[in-house]
Amino acid sequence: MQQQHNKLLPLIIFFLAIINNGDTLTQHNMGYHPPLGSDMPPQMTPKFLTRGHLYKVIIGETIELPCKVQNLGSFVLLWRKGTSVLTAGHLKISRDPRFKIVGDYNLQINGVKTQDAGDYICQLGDQENRDQVHTVEILVPPTLRALPHNGQVTARKGSTVTLECKASGNPVPTIYWNKKDAFSGSTHLADSSTLMLENVDRHHAGVYQCSADNGVKEKVSMDIQLTILSPPEITVEKSWIHAAEGHDADLVCIVHGDVNSEMLWYQNSFLLDPTDRRSMHSRDDRYNLHIRNFQSSDFGNYSCVADNALGRTKKYIEVSGRPGPADFISPALSGALDHYNLTWTIESIPDITDVKLLYRRLLMNETYQHPGKWHESHIKLVPQRLGATHFIMSYVIKNLEHNAVYEAIVQANNAHGWNEISDIHQFYTKNPDVFFDLDMEYKMGIAAGSEGIHHKRYNSNALLLLLFLTGGVALVFSNNFYRIF
Repeated sequence: MQQQHNKLLPLIIFFLAIINNGDTLTQHNMGYHPPLGSDMPPQMTPKFLTRGHLYKVIIGETIELPCKVQNLGSFVLLWRKGTSVLTAGHLKISRDPRFKIVGDYNLQINGVKTQDAGDYICQLGDQENRDQVHTVEILVPPTLRALPHNGQVTARKGSTVTLECKASGNPVPTIYWNKKDAFSGSTHLADSSTLMLENVDRHHAGVYQCSADNGVKEKVSMDIQLTILSPPEITVEKSWIHAAEGHDADLVCIVHGDVNSEMLWYQNSFLLDPTDRRSMHSRDDRYNLHIRNFQSSDFGNYSCVADNALGRTKKYIEVSGRPGPADFISPALSGALDHYNLTWTIESIPDITDVKLLYRRLLMNETYQHPGKWHESHIKLVPQRLGATHFIMSYVIKNLEHNAVYEAIVQANNAHGWNEISDIHQFYTKNPDVFFDLDMEYKMGIAAGSEGIHHKRYNSNALLLLLFLTGGVALVFSNNFYRIF
């Protein structure tokens, strides 16, 4: 049909000329210029007042392409795209209702489509075939398609997983991946259409989000849920629990990954069932064994066992009446030259009946550390209650060397026996040749250039360690300044 319109174009132009001039088409109308000396006025040459331009328009919107000509006279303006003529003058040739002439001879396209992209030519119907070209680019917002389409991926532990998103749009969208986390927010992983995860485990499970953005309107995103199938993995809230007769006790195991695992509780290898004093319950991935009115028969080794189709996992919890390990709270630096006030706390519901203290000097220089012989003392203390389940104790270790490093460990006893020996606590006695204010900072530079003198800024711990390692001396210049040499 468009070809038929193009064949009729000369005839259309002829009738347009008649309408414009109110007379038949003359040689003058067809671009003929009369010879010199003729009475007919000369024809002014048409001139484009607008210029060709690149127009970018979002799909579905409306665009207007300008075409303004000076001295058009009786010439006819054509709009065409390729070989297809859209309009001739104010007469529309194309049957597409989205095209129309507005203003003088501007071409308006409503609800642009992807196929509207290309070159649009505003052409003068004269013998020179002068024209003006506008290029239209259609911008398309990004769209996404996840693979698989349901957004659910399941994989076995240790396998390789490939997540994929396909995007389309103009310009070509950029795809990037994030892993969503309810606590830490989103973590950026990659900028590509595929995301490969190798040797997956429970830490890889979760929601992965692929997003596409090309700067046209808003970005789009899709979520993919990754589930990892594996034997259950268990962690315990506490591997050692202090308990006492008449009190309640709670044991907690956390199952990671497959929360549909079956959980069983054992005491000393015997399967436990609910009783009037013993109950089991779970919430999400936390499994709790609650024992009320604890009895001496309840002490022992407990285990939580999780089962699923891929395997079984077991974790142990010891429930004991013995004291917990000592937790030292005294500062490392002694305020004295020859003694140190050692302070610690111990978890125990029954009274502490005996305390054993061991300490030794640690010989050290820049290249090695050599521990000395342990000094053991059974000390007589009156522990102070610190709440219902803890005690606080303090003991002064005397006759220590000046400017020395020591280590100490503590063990305590109650009605149920001795606790595990504590971690080593390291402390220092004062150096009589060191004078400085530990709370002050080195706030002013000291003039450099003195031979053998090094000026640095230290916090109190770093300065103390440096002095012990090098045998250096710190001199006070004022309340706020010191130097080391």
